[in-house]
Amino acid sequence: MNLHDTIVAISTPLARSGIGVVRLSGERAREIASTLLRHSSEWQSWSATLAELVDEHGEVVDRVVATFFAAPRSYTAEDVVEISCHGSPVVLRFCLQRAIAAGARMAEPGEFTLRAFLNGRIDLPQAEAVRDLIDATTLYQARVAAQQVEGSVSRRLRPVKEKLLELIALLEAGIDFAEDDVSVAPTAEILARLDSVGDGIDRLLSSAVYGKLVHSGFTLAIVGRPNVGKSSLFNALVGQDRAIVTEIPGTTRDTISESAEIAGIPVRFVDTAGIRTGESRIEELGIGRSFEAMADADLVLVVLDLSAPLEHADLDLIQRASLVVGNKADLPRALDPARECVAVSALTGEGIPVLRERIVAALAPGAGERRETGFITSVRHEMLLREAREALESARRAAELGIPHEMLLLDLYAALRPLDAITGATTADDILNRIFSTFCIGK
Repeated sequence: MNLHDTIVAISTPLARSGIGVVRLSGERAREIASTLLRHSSEWQSWSATLAELVDEHGEVVDRVVATFFAAPRSYTAEDVVEISCHGSPVVLRFCLQRAIAAGARMAEPGEFTLRAFLNGRIDLPQAEAVRDLIDATTLYQARVAAQQVEGSVSRRLRPVKEKLLELIALLEAGIDFAEDDVSVAPTAEILARLDSVGDGIDRLLSSAVYGKLVHSGFTLAIVGRPNVGKSSLFNALVGQDRAIVTEIPGTTRDTISESAEIAGIPVRFVDTAGIRTGESRIEELGIGRSFEAMADADLVLVVLDLSAPLEHADLDLIQRASLVVGNKADLPRALDPARECVAVSALTGEGIPVLRERIVAALAPGAGERRETGFITSVRHEMLLREAREALESARRAAELGIPHEMLLLDLYAALRPLDAITGATTADDILNRIFSTFCIGK
């Protein structure tokens, strides 16, 4: 793609709606918009103008609102014009075709955000967060993505990278200016600085488990013997009467799934057929699918009936459980389970809030502490941080063995590269500027 082209795209879903937006970005955005629109006022940055969308013969097709954002105070840091039409797919496509005929190029997927990144408007984590914000299925996901769009990941990583750059500058100065009496850092100081950088990366990595849950969600399978209240618990967790509930054992013959959320995390709940010796071919097939659901789930919730004695089938299922739930806590208790369980009543709602907390804690211990502190949600970021951590460990071993600083720097640069892949490249000038601003050289 030619990044000097003026690009155009329909920025809202192509469906009937009250408003649809066509966006132009590039040097000729204002010029091309002027060929499509008839208006009396002059273009002013960050101002909206009432205009008429016209065809090549000057006939009015729609009355629109055009908003102009002059570079660099726009989303792409280029001149941007947004044309708000009535949300007719026919009108939006006409506006798009007219802009292309006037010299604009159809934007590639993500090209507006790509230009924002290349023009320094946003960094790479912010660009990735834009996609996450658009794809969010829960309000909490949207809030996390919005924080990342504002630079929360970069802000958390910046002090770690700064400490690493300071150590690199210290060693580079000791090597390059050894004849000028620049002191070389002792091993103890190098190790202390490496530990400080490593601790910062470890804190970020420790948040990745919860971050991946928030980003991608998880699958939870509800299993147990017939008539222990699996479907009732499924409905209570989902928040709607999705599964049929009767007193007849074996009512659920197949898996039923529904998507909902727990603490803002998207969850796919799977209700399964009761585990027992099948009384019919259909029930046997349903039980087989129950075991498949258990194998595919991220979390297996085994439901016991607190009002009935423990059976051998319960013991087998408990061995497979991620979390054990005792249902029917509103009835007289006849069961003392072999392992700790969460007591709930799907009928009255007793214990359901506690169960929701325990579900998240089972997959991401300490998750509640991270809800407001920011965390890593990208698998790419996690892999790069692990790569940086491994390079730091190599550097630590080299320092402990007294290996020359020239060789130690290779490991430090190996740790810096994956951090650069997250936040943006560090140039040789960055290192030199840091050296000369830190040390009194050339006095």
